[in-house]
Amino acid sequence: MQTVSMAGQARLLEMTYQRLHTSIMVLPLVALALTLFYQLQHDARWMWGWFGFYVVFAATSHRLRRVFRQDQGRRDAADLMRRWRPRLELCALIHGAGTTAPVVIAAGHASYDFALLLLVTNAAILAGNATHQTPVLSVFMRFFMTGWNASLLVQPWLFPQHWYFILPLSLLHTFTMYRHSHTAHRFFVHQVWLEERGQQLSAQYREARDAAEAALAEKNRFLSTAAHDLRQPVHAMGLLTEAIALRNRDTALAAPLSDLRLNLQSVQLMFNSLLDLSKIESGQVAVRPEPLLLRPFFNELEIQFLAEARSRGLRLRLHMPPAGAAVQADAALLRQSLSNLVHNALRYTPQGGVLIGARRRQGHWRIEVWDTGLGVALEDRARIYQPFYRPQHAWHINREGHGLGLAVVARCVDLMGAQHGLQSRLGTGSCFWLQLPAAAPGPCPASPRSQPARPLQGRCLILDDDPHVLGAWSALLSSWGLQVCLASDARQAFAHVDAGQAIDVVLCDQRLRSGESGFDVLLALLARCPQARGAMVSGEFDAPALRRAEDEGYLVLKKPVDVADLQALLSRWLAAPVDAAAAVEVPQP
Repeated sequence: MQTVSMAGQARLLEMTYQRLHTSIMVLPLVALALTLFYQLQHDARWMWGWFGFYVVFAATSHRLRRVFRQDQGRRDAADLMRRWRPRLELCALIHGAGTTAPVVIAAGHASYDFALLLLVTNAAILAGNATHQTPVLSVFMRFFMTGWNASLLVQPWLFPQHWYFILPLSLLHTFTMYRHSHTAHRFFVHQVWLEERGQQLSAQYREARDAAEAALAEKNRFLSTAAHDLRQPVHAMGLLTEAIALRNRDTALAAPLSDLRLNLQSVQLMFNSLLDLSKIESGQVAVRPEPLLLRPFFNELEIQFLAEARSRGLRLRLHMPPAGAAVQADAALLRQSLSNLVHNALRYTPQGGVLIGARRRQGHWRIEVWDTGLGVALEDRARIYQPFYRPQHAWHINREGHGLGLAVVARCVDLMGAQHGLQSRLGTGSCFWLQLPAAAPGPCPASPRSQPARPLQGRCLILDDDPHVLGAWSALLSSWGLQVCLASDARQAFAHVDAGQAIDVVLCDQRLRSGESGFDVLLALLARCPQARGAMVSGEFDAPALRRAEDEGYLVLKKPVDVADLQALLSRWLAAPVDAAAAVEVPQP
């Protein structure tokens, strides 16, 4: 009893009382049968008195049972144990004495048949109670001592001619029931302990789950709040690096600048993967499945990764799908998944190359990314899609990764309701694949990268509250031949417009130290400059103003802005004059 809580002990007490009450309620029927049998041969006045006692005892037990149930609902476990354990022990004591009474009454003059029937009946009653009345052992032991054990003393008078072989058998039965009662008691206690332990583990699991969910939500809130500040310096570094590379004329700096670009791309990918994963886990991604042609995505991958593959000394090959091959998927999630898979393959392939292909499989298209890299060990495959996990041998080849790319792939694929998997042989290479439902040919997704860069002419107004970022914007756009107007708040921005400067493009940061809404400022500037195009620039991924901008058809550029995407966008915007109607509604590329 000490291994379970007080509530567990109260549960054991209730189980004991249930069996004791059942035994008492059945005894009037047993007493009636034995009394009628005894009356056939002897005067049964005492036996009828014994029967009457059990009728009264059963009625009393029934009333006590109702009181016990009431106390269960209004008393705590400790109070219930203090109040009812002594009562049940007394009831068991009386019940045991009651089962001994007919043995005393019949001793010395009962027939052998009746005496044997009485002995077998008492042995059966003992066996039943030794199994089910033992959750609280002290209750059963009182029944045992005043019942069966007391009847052993009378057996020489009950069986005057046969007691010498009946008594040893009865003693053996006594020993057996004693051992069995202790075994049953340990069983009941252990069962209650297991129930309590299961409840404790369930409570611990719920607490751990709630803590994990709270930590995840807190992490997502932090990233959502800090995303702007985290991306600002990376955004500025990317713009400045590109501006320096464009202005550089020293061949000795070409290689360091190339390395700097690659490292910045790695940092940008890490930021994007981390924030994308947080966005997915917090349920902030809206999935918009539609029919998508596969070939444009393959073209994007070639443009995006061909230079990186060559810089690593690798071959990038694409096995183009048929012209009409299309899948039902979300364009952004599919693009993110494929980009992460190819980037991951290049990163962990020391030599050889990467092959991207697609094949039709029973109403689905399976997109496969093959590499001749490290491969994935069998024991790592179950964990490789977990965030921040990298196989140990991967660190010896490439230390740039953070174990986020494949985690983002798995989340994106799950959101689209598609399938993903891998085939690999350690030391030989891997094949990571996505399987999506086939669809009728849909629209070709526009890709800023696929459009050739054109000479840029025009004036851009940049609104950002960070002077380092403004300097980076100015350096990059000036290197492209553009005129640049810089502003840190709405007042300075409107001052450029009031000065009569013709603004062709407005790029506005959402979060401004002045407290103004970047999107509201953008709308006001476009209203004053109807010939201009405009877009939002932000490091946040869940600001209401940004969702509103996207809902109204305005482009939102995520920091750190991809330089190639930016150049392609400005080339398209500034390639030809635009009318006033097209200047306000800015479709996303």
